[in-house]
Amino acid sequence: MMTRRQFGRIGLGSLPVLAAAGSKIDSTIHGVRIGASGYSFAALNLDDALQAMRQIGLGVGEVWFRHIEPKLPREQLRDWRLSAPLEIYRNIAKKYGDAGISIIAFTIDMKDDFSDEELDRGFQMAHALGISRIATSTTFSVVRRLLPLMEKYETEVAFHGHTNAADPNEFAGPDSFRRALSLSRYARINLDIGQFAAAGFDPLPFIAEQQANIPVMHIRDGKPGSGTKLPWGTGSTSIREVLQLLKREHYPIVADIEYDYGGASEPAREIKRCFEFCKAALA
Repeated sequence: MMTRRQFGRIGLGSLPVLAAAGSKIDSTIHGVRIGASGYSFAALNLDDALQAMRQIGLGVGEVWFRHIEPKLPREQLRDWRLSAPLEIYRNIAKKYGDAGISIIAFTIDMKDDFSDEELDRGFQMAHALGISRIATSTTFSVVRRLLPLMEKYETEVAFHGHTNAADPNEFAGPDSFRRALSLSRYARINLDIGQFAAAGFDPLPFIAEQQANIPVMHIRDGKPGSGTKLPWGTGSTSIREVLQLLKREHYPIVADIEYDYGGASEPAREIKRCFEFCKAALA
C-alpha cells in the first residue's frame, strides 16, 4: 500500500499540452484503463472538466448528470428532465468525442423521489449519449422500479455502494451487490473500493469473485470509522493491490479516479496526482 508521504512525493511537473482536438486519448497503464468519474470534477463546469481531463491525459470517464442539469427547485427540475430535448445529450456525447474521451457510463443518482417518468427518462438520456449503461447510487426500493426499464431498454445499471451495511435498502457490502445481480441479467456493479473498505470489507476477493459484473469501479481511499473523504494513502484501502490485481488478471474493468477529499487549490492538479499514483502503483 502506498503511503500518503509516498503519494506526496509524486512529481507533478506542469500539466501536459492539450491533446489535439478529436485525437483519442489512451490512458491505459500496463493494461489497466484509468479514467475519472464526473463527480471528481464537481467544482468545474462540463467544458472545463473535459479540458482538465485532456490536460491530465485521462481518456475515459462517466458523464455526470449534475454537469448537465440546471440548478432548479425539485419540481422544476423534474419538469426539466421530462421536457429537455434529448439533443442536449447527443451534443454532449459529441463534446466527449471531440475531446478524445470515451464514455463508460451515464451517472445519474436515481432516488426514491424520482417519478416513474423520470426513471424512464434517465434511460432515454443514456441512449441519447450513445451508451447502454447507467451508473447510480440508489436504493433497493428504486431497483424494483428499474427492473422493467432495464429490460425495456436493454441497458445495464451498475449499482454504486456506500457504507451503511445495516440497512437492507442500501447498497453496502458484498451481499447487497449479489442480491441485485440475482434480480436482472442487466444488473452490474459500480464498485467504489473506498466505500467498500470504509464499510469494513476487503475489495480484493470480491473483485476476483465478481470481475465479470464490474464494468467500472471507483478508485479512492477509505477507512472504517473515517469514511472516504481521505487523501490517497491515509486510509486502509488497498488501492495499489487492487490495481495490481486488474493488471495481473487482465480484468477489463475501467478504474475511475474518484476525487472528493478537497484540500487542493485546483481539483485538476489533485486528480493529476491521483493519476500519477495509479501509474506508480502499476509500475
